[in-house]
This record gives sequence, C-alpha cells and structure tokens, in this order.
Amino acid sequence: MIIKTKKLLSIALLTMTSLSGMAQDLIAMQAPSDKRMKEIRDVKLTHTLKTDLQNPASDIYTDWRNEFVSAVTGHVPANFKVDLRGFCMPTTSRVVTSNFGPRWRRQHAGIDVKVYIGDTIRAAFDGKVRITKYDRRGYGYFVVIRHPNGLETLYGHLSKIIAKEDAVVKAGDIIGLGGNTGRSTGSHLHFETRLLGQAINPAFMFDFEKQDVTSDFYVCNNKAMTRGKEDLMDIEQMENEVALREGSVLISTGISEQSLDEEENKEVVDTKQSKKSKAVAKREPRKMEKAKNGVHIVKQGDTLSAIARANNTTVAELCKKNGIKENSMLSLKQKIKI
Repeated sequence: MIIKTKKLLSIALLTMTSLSGMAQDLIAMQAPSDKRMKEIRDVKLTHTLKTDLQNPASDIYTDWRNEFVSAVTGHVPANFKVDLRGFCMPTTSRVVTSNFGPRWRRQHAGIDVKVYIGDTIRAAFDGKVRITKYDRRGYGYFVVIRHPNGLETLYGHLSKIIAKEDAVVKAGDIIGLGGNTGRSTGSHLHFETRLLGQAINPAFMFDFEKQDVTSDFYVCNNKAMTRGKEDLMDIEQMENEVALREGSVLISTGISEQSLDEEENKEVVDTKQSKKSKAVAKREPRKMEKAKNGVHIVKQGDTLSAIARANNTTVAELCKKNGIKENSMLSLKQKIKI
C-alpha cells in the first residue's frame, strides 16, 4: 500500500511538472503573437492619424469650395505619386463606351462606362464629398469627392445622389445610382479623375475591363502645377458666365462660349428669348489689342479669327506657327505665337 502511494505521488509530481512546462511554453509562444498584434495595431493607428479624411490632401489643396469643379487652389510638385491602393471600382461594369479626349468638337474630360438606371455607383477611394449638384446641360446629377491621395473623382449622369456634401466616405461606399440625367444620350456613368482641377485620363489609373487599377501608384510627370487666386478668378468667371447663361450650375470642362452659342441656336425658344439672342449676337466684340513681343495671351472670349484680325495675319498662319488646327479650342492664358 505504501509503495503504491509513493508511485501515485511520483506520477502526480511528474504531471504537475509537465503541465507547468507546457504552460510556460504556451506563454512563450503567445508573447510574440501579442507583440505582432500590437505592431499591426500601431501601424493601423499611425496610418489613420496620417490620413485626415476631414481635410483630405491638405498638403496639396489650400481651399475647400462646394460651388465649382475646376475652381480649386493649391500646389502639386513635379513627379507627384498618387497612391492607388485601397481602391474600389466605381461600378462592376466592364464596358467603356467613350474614352477620354476630343469628342464632338470639345474635350471629353473623363470616360463613359455603361451602366443602367439604378445601378450602384461607389466611391473609388476613401475621401470627403466636396460637391453634390444637378447640372441640366452637363453632368446631370453628379458627385465630386476629394481623396487623401490628391485625386478628386467625379461621378456624372446619376439618377440619384446618395452621398451628402461634406460627408466622409470610405472606398466602396454607395454614393449614387446610375442614370441618364443632364447632357446624356443613354444611361451611363461619366467618370473623371482630377488633380488640382486638371483632368487626367482615368484609363491611366483604372482598368474597367479587368476591374482593377493599373498599378499601386500613378506618377504625374507634368511640371509642378500651381493654382492661385488669379487662376481661380479666371476659372470662376468662366464657370459663372456659363452658369448664368445656362440657368444651371456647371457645364463640362472644355465647352467654349462659341459652342454654347451654337447649341442655343439649335433650340426652340420663345419670342422673347429669340429677340434676346439676336440682340446678343449683334453686340460688337470687345476690342483686342495687338500682341506684345509677338505673343498673344488668350483671354476669355478670344478666337483665332479675332486674334488674326487684331494682328494683321490669317488663321491659317497662326495654326501653322502654333501647331494647331482651325477648330482647336483655346484655353485661358494659352500663348499664341503671332
């Protein structure tokens, strides 16, 4: 009996020793895991602190305006790297119906993706909603979001806006529904990517066919871009004039005064509007000064024919010297060699 008792005690002591060893091993294994989890949490916290969604890309933009798409101020350095990670495709559609570039005698500042009325449209990145408006002669119902990576994305021709102005959104959040509003010939999503108000071809960053971004980063190799109060006044003046004439908020970037006149003349208007249009058409154009030092700086309302007349030359000669076509659209502050 005594021998059996001693054996039992020995087994018990051996078991306790083994359990103690196992417990220590478990604690030793758990410690690095806890440390790794803490490191991960710290990284996430640091990233969250760096990404201020209340003031996205504040190192680039110096203002926050809810009125106009292009009227922004700030500075973007040369070779600026746009972080495309953490993206969400705005739509699951893979069909691009119209690309970025010249279209119908004007610049198409984005790409059109086929969607149907009511289809879900999502935010491409985390960010803050800057504009939600209706533009009957341009974007229709549209949303503009500013993102921490420096981009602003625009979603046009929506049937319904869900996002709220000045609200913070996450990549993938529903911001609206596909539609056919504004200047549109069929239901689709008009999608733009802009940096400091300047449109960049979305195809450089988004591959809708593959439903993926083209890479983790996109580098803007342009010269440093700066927009200050002077540029802002020019852009705002242009957009204000268009808004007043159209009775709407905004017209797509690139529409000239001449193009607007052509569109207006095609419309059926009442007698008063017709008389008003004729009166405007009969107004004398503003007197243009002769170019200084052989270079003309384009101002609001300038045309190639007017520049040619003021400088005793021809449109053909101007096109030859400047490498442009007779129907080329002029941009504000563009330099034209005489």
